Amino acid sequence: MHDDRQLIEERLRRALRERLRPAIYGAAVPLDIEVWHAPGEPVSPAEALAQTYEKAEIGLPWGPAWGTAWFKFSGQVPSEWAGSEIEAVIDLGFSGGPGFSAEGLVHTTSGKPLKGLHPRQTYAPLSILGPDGTAASAGDTVEFYVEGAANPEIPLDNAYAKVDIGAKLGDHPIYQLARADLAVFNAEVWDLILDLEALDSLQNELSAQEPRRREILRAISRSLDVLDYENVAGTAADARAQLTDVLSRPAHASAHQLSAVGHAHIDSAWLWPLRETRRKVARTVSNVATLAEEYPELVFAFSQAQQHAWVKDNYPEVWERLKKAVAEGTIVPVGGMWVESDTNLPGSEALARQFVHGKRFFLDEYGIDTQEVWLPDSFGYTAALPQLVKLSGSKWFLTQKISWNKENKFPHHTFWWEGLDGTRVFTHFPPIDTYNSDLSGRELAHAQRNFQENGAATRSLVPFGYGDGGGGPTREFVATARRVKDLESSPKVTIESPTEFFSAAEEEYSEHAPVWSGELYLEIHRATYTSQAKTKQGNRRTEHLLREAELWTTAAVVAGKLDTYPYEDLDRLWKIALLHQFHDILPGSSISWVHREAERTYAKIADELDAIISRAQQALVGEGDEQIVFNAAPHGRNGVAGLGAGVATTAGPAVTVENGVIDNGLIRVTIDERGLITSLYDVDAEREVIAPGAVGNLLQLHVDTPNHWDAWDVDSFYKNNVRDVTEVDSVDFSTDDDEAVVVVTRSFGRSTVTQTLRVRPGTKRVDIETEMDWHETEKFLKAAYPVDVHADRSASETQFGHIFRPTHQNTSWDAAKFEIAAHRWVHVGEPGYGVAVVNDSTYGHDINRTAREDGGTTTTIRTSLIRAPRFPDPKTDQGVHVVNHALVVGAGIPEAIEEGYAINLPERVVSGTDGVEPIVALDNDNIVVEAVKLADDKSGDVIVRLYESTGGRSRATITPSFQAASATEVDLLERHLANRDLANNGVSLDLRPFQILTLRFKRA
Repeated sequence: MHDDRQLIEERLRRALRERLRPAIYGAAVPLDIEVWHAPGEPVSPAEALAQTYEKAEIGLPWGPAWGTAWFKFSGQVPSEWAGSEIEAVIDLGFSGGPGFSAEGLVHTTSGKPLKGLHPRQTYAPLSILGPDGTAASAGDTVEFYVEGAANPEIPLDNAYAKVDIGAKLGDHPIYQLARADLAVFNAEVWDLILDLEALDSLQNELSAQEPRRREILRAISRSLDVLDYENVAGTAADARAQLTDVLSRPAHASAHQLSAVGHAHIDSAWLWPLRETRRKVARTVSNVATLAEEYPELVFAFSQAQQHAWVKDNYPEVWERLKKAVAEGTIVPVGGMWVESDTNLPGSEALARQFVHGKRFFLDEYGIDTQEVWLPDSFGYTAALPQLVKLSGSKWFLTQKISWNKENKFPHHTFWWEGLDGTRVFTHFPPIDTYNSDLSGRELAHAQRNFQENGAATRSLVPFGYGDGGGGPTREFVATARRVKDLESSPKVTIESPTEFFSAAEEEYSEHAPVWSGELYLEIHRATYTSQAKTKQGNRRTEHLLREAELWTTAAVVAGKLDTYPYEDLDRLWKIALLHQFHDILPGSSISWVHREAERTYAKIADELDAIISRAQQALVGEGDEQIVFNAAPHGRNGVAGLGAGVATTAGPAVTVENGVIDNGLIRVTIDERGLITSLYDVDAEREVIAPGAVGNLLQLHVDTPNHWDAWDVDSFYKNNVRDVTEVDSVDFSTDDDEAVVVVTRSFGRSTVTQTLRVRPGTKRVDIETEMDWHETEKFLKAAYPVDVHADRSASETQFGHIFRPTHQNTSWDAAKFEIAAHRWVHVGEPGYGVAVVNDSTYGHDINRTAREDGGTTTTIRTSLIRAPRFPDPKTDQGVHVVNHALVVGAGIPEAIEEGYAINLPERVVSGTDGVEPIVALDNDNIVVEAVKLADDKSGDVIVRLYESTGGRSRATITPSFQAASATEVDLLERHLANRDLANNGVSLDLRPFQILTLRFKRA
């Protein structure tokens, strides 16, 4: 037989393009069109429907970018169409992909939302176009509205444009209305297209010699032979009959089993603002609810409690449909988090509260205790997560992003993930390598071939549907799932819930599944530790303000100094903070609109929390003239106990400054005429800390032009181009309140950096405040601290503990970690001596070591200060920024932990009369109190969350300042786990390394 494969394939492609797809709709009549252009931000349906509409026609320009137009469509269904399947077909001028260009939401004449529209879903069935969303029939008059969102087209294949898509780009329209018809839907033609596409995509994955491939091509050829191009609708059934045999052959007994879950990854903000995401969610939920009426087997995983809450708060009719779909099992809440947050950057308590608020919403609204943590698109996963997952009452974890690794392919798809404390969670990475699958033969075949557990396990999960910008599954996807459910040469595909998948996978494989220990480091998107400095600074400050607000108001209420605890205010403010930890907001990878709005939001939160804190502190100390110092950190300082308040004591003798040498009796710091630290001598240890021939606090400027994804990526070759910024405008020495102060100003490019170095009495620390007036483009600024320490690994604070990473590059896995994330501190050490760098608002670091000619080793800590990417915000970080660091010498990890808290929780001074006893006291500093609050159930019980911080076993007694009636161990949602004994009003603790423990004290 001659090889005519290419001939048939090309014939099919042209037939689909020119004959079949244009024949999906037959007879059509135009709808009458009216329009109202909203003058500013979106309005409610009630307000929009009350406006005066103008006559319009096809070709109508509308917009502008980020604008809204409301269209009113009306017409009569021809009576001769009785018995036909009829749809309204609306093309708003769609371009690009779903979620990344214009979108629409169909409403009834009373303003009830019905169904979303996007470039791959342009129809509304007659079954929902009658009065108030009921069915209409042939001969009826239909009238409905469409809220058109003129979201600009975003060409992701050209993610380097300097245009600011986060700005409202003038008043000119960017779309033209392209179609508005009532039309007969030719279902048989549509089915034929899906038959052909399913078979074609399957045969493309088979080898040329495989008989199955040739059988499929022969069937396709026969199908096209009987298709009459002049009567496609009339001959589609005959063409489909030629495909029945090849479509009905069952899958191989050993075929991989795919659990297909409808999905619409909706970024809570990214290339669109938060307000647009609210509309995306409403459109997507409306789509799914409507689709499920036609395809009852559909199961749709809907994560992010925040997005459910948006529906509840803004779309009451959609909320009723959502609740009904959840009750029926069509829409399945997943994730158990407030948003799909970043997990590298949120602080300890914030990451815990993601689960608290997410799971509680699903419990309160649906009665569902979610079991799977669903994070397909975050940029790496902290080793703290497994313990938090378990403590939240969940047991499974899913992500997909690790498939993006650039350097090393992750070795597992189903495995046990072990966290930094030893907790394990059953974990799955879908081998299909996407969370927006179209269930094509190419993707299904890839999942089957790619599955790392082949031979030991048989199941994987595939999320299908349009995502990132929302949209979700379409009828084409669900119909395709029906075709590939049990098809020869394809994996078996079953639409089912994530719980059904995880239960079956765990039963099959849990006993033999491999174990991965430690963080899931993503080998891409490393620049997200640094981009958008003000967003990161706002997050860090908000986290610590929330800690203070809860701590001091709890102390004041328990002491009887305040009558009420601000439950509602704190709940609301926590949710705002958690929203902004979404994985494209906190990482700095959203448009300018998102980040400028976040900056304003953080400022408002700070004002509100400062007011709550001030009220509580004043109530605690009373009226008076004594200067009372509040210490919200968990460790004592300057004579004031951790979590308490009192009169501070002096730290030590005054600091001296002479000929560029600063001496406080503990350290001697030499600063040269360039403002650089040439010597840092530890008096007690009798050793020089700065490496020979090196200088400390050296600013280094890199050219930063990653190959892809400007705001997300920094590529390793950035290190090949570096400039040491040693030029100086001025260096000024002074003393202030017994501390030494050095102000150094430097100018380079279009930017100026002013650093204020301080050495205070009684500390082994150099504090460095860096003010940057930053106006560079595609540059990366770092500060280097080369120290004379032989360290083969560094320690970095993460949530509820720390992790170690190599300072060498022995393997490709080590080399890939050339930029790392840390919270408040990093530490390097050798036996007997260590150095830490602490910070108040930065996250990115790189740490490496080099050998010197004298035989010694230099370990260099570099903090990432600021970047200047072009996309998606061309003005990223332009302007003034102030960040604080401190170089702490002679420090072990306990000292790094203490100093990290101290720099982020500065003391507050309040005039009053009374000191404040710590609300809880611990007799072991290794066990750290992370949160003190009143119980969420408003019982008045006191909740204390603490953890073992050093990575060793620690024992302590925790004693509350109030009389406790009982103590219980609870989970993150404050649910009972175990009773705890009270002895002398205290509870004995015995914690394993990095164990998190939450205690609930009932007050007597």
